[in-house]
Amino acid sequence: MRLAFISDIHGNIHALTAAKRFLSENIVNQVIVVGDLVGYGASPGPVIDFVKREGWTVGLGSSDMRVAMDMGDRADRKGVADQVLNWTKKMLTPEQVDFLRRLPPGGRIMTPVGRVRFFHGSPHDPEQRLDLMAAERDLESLAESLGSRVIVVGGTHVPFTRVIGETTFVDPGSVGLTLNHEPGADVVIVDCVGRKPKVSLHKVTYDFASSAFDIMAWNLPPVIADVIRTGRMG
Repeated sequence: MRLAFISDIHGNIHALTAAKRFLSENIVNQVIVVGDLVGYGASPGPVIDFVKREGWTVGLGSSDMRVAMDMGDRADRKGVADQVLNWTKKMLTPEQVDFLRRLPPGGRIMTPVGRVRFFHGSPHDPEQRLDLMAAERDLESLAESLGSRVIVVGGTHVPFTRVIGETTFVDPGSVGLTLNHEPGADVVIVDCVGRKPKVSLHKVTYDFASSAFDIMAWNLPPVIADVIRTGRMG
């Protein structure tokens, strides 16, 4: 059983299309999106439609939640993310917003190696980021409470994997806005066979110049285009 995990697409349709092409060439049984379809990128609507059309399993991300749900008055928030999220709300159709609103906070999958759990931040809050560099005893306690052999989380935009005891922790990185100093779309494949899962991290090349151009064409913050082109913030 092979599972593919992608996360933090952030409205980047060019990166998502490349990730899909990669997965067509590397056959998997199921594709799971660990949240954040929207935010930062210039194509939030097409990304939502793409994922719906593919029928992939999708969990709710923090950006998805902030776009789809009433999070209170955030007029005092002037950061790059907030600027783009406000723009995103104006670009989506009611049906696309409703799709985001209906996303579950995460999910679980039974595999031959045991249970796989996935969520964007923490098990019950997409905005509460889980620190995969935390003390071993803390992560061991989490794994025990979730009864999982594989735990997949998003939000950092940096691909990462760590094995503690019998549990493998994975952050798929980001399809649309990677921050590991190498431009491209991050994709993780988990082979759930044998005695323990095997995790492989992949960097998929795509036309990031076109993604950066789209940012500028929509007058979105130029820093986003710089991150897309370089894979680093600042």
